Amino acid sequence: MTMPMPSPHSALTLAIETSCDETAVAIVRGSSPPELVANLVYSQAEIHAKFGGVIPEVASRNHLRKLPLLVRDALSTTGISSEDIGLVASTYGPGLVGPLLVGLSYAKGFAYGADAAFIGINHLEGHLFAHRLAYPDVSPPFMGLIVSGGHTLLIRVDAYGRYTTVGTTVDDAAGEALDKVGKKLGIPYPAGAELDRRAQIGNPTAIVFPRPMAHVGFDFSFSGLKTSVMTYLRKQPHADPNDVAASFVASVVDVLATKSVEATHRHHLKNLVVVGGVAASATLRTHLEEASSRRGIRVWVPPLALCTDNAAMIAAAAAFRHYEMGQSHNLSLAPEPNLGLDVDPAFRSSGVG
Repeated sequence: MTMPMPSPHSALTLAIETSCDETAVAIVRGSSPPELVANLVYSQAEIHAKFGGVIPEVASRNHLRKLPLLVRDALSTTGISSEDIGLVASTYGPGLVGPLLVGLSYAKGFAYGADAAFIGINHLEGHLFAHRLAYPDVSPPFMGLIVSGGHTLLIRVDAYGRYTTVGTTVDDAAGEALDKVGKKLGIPYPAGAELDRRAQIGNPTAIVFPRPMAHVGFDFSFSGLKTSVMTYLRKQPHADPNDVAASFVASVVDVLATKSVEATHRHHLKNLVVVGGVAASATLRTHLEEASSRRGIRVWVPPLALCTDNAAMIAAAAAFRHYEMGQSHNLSLAPEPNLGLDVDPAFRSSGVG
């Protein structure tokens, strides 16, 4: 006998995010719109700071240690039991294969033990669903700027689940360039927040760094800019680090703002949604607001807790895909470290229920 699917308005989804160095667990109720019940994140930033970047094996071991504790806390603090969970989700790509495997394996085991449905979620799609959590009334179509870690993407979102890549990263993503320049300036990993703070102090016009590909298509390239900063620091070792930070950040956000606003305008859209860790930058938000207001475009950025990697966005995407699109995966789903967004093989394979 087939059991009826729970109502999209009351069903509970438990989600896990372990694509990099944050161990995150969240629970949402319903899907239209999703109601956030619990959102827990354990950051490994201090552990990896001494290495100057994420060590995948270290990240995997810490996910193994912390994930069961976070799941226990999410359930106990909300009074929810495992039997109440109708859907279990985990990020299955893109990301580091070891950390992804930890989250996927735990989610599959939990789903099997709780007799719940299971689904794997694309991390990049998850970032777009952070917007749905924060602003459920601002629906597609819109242009999405995803600036997260190794990804800088412009995505046209005609509807949730229907994506077209407008621009992508051809070498270093914005987040990668920020971390590498920050390391050169003596800022511990991750450098984004401290670089942004220094950018508020320094003079953004003190040094003229290039704006790579600012007016050439919608793809992004930050490798040349990073090299330009490194070359400048070798030649000017006593330069004011705050001025270097401010001038560098100004170049990055100028490129991001110019391309994303122009892409939104060219596609005749009125809303620009900015998501991912770099979206937390106050400097980026200011540049985007200034550039978009001249074109009659509205910029939407989720709260800080939903910009950085979290499981709430994964839960929201999972609830949508399962309860509104009827999708699920079998327990053989494998991690996909290089998973794209507009063509997601998992939803075109026999692994879809």
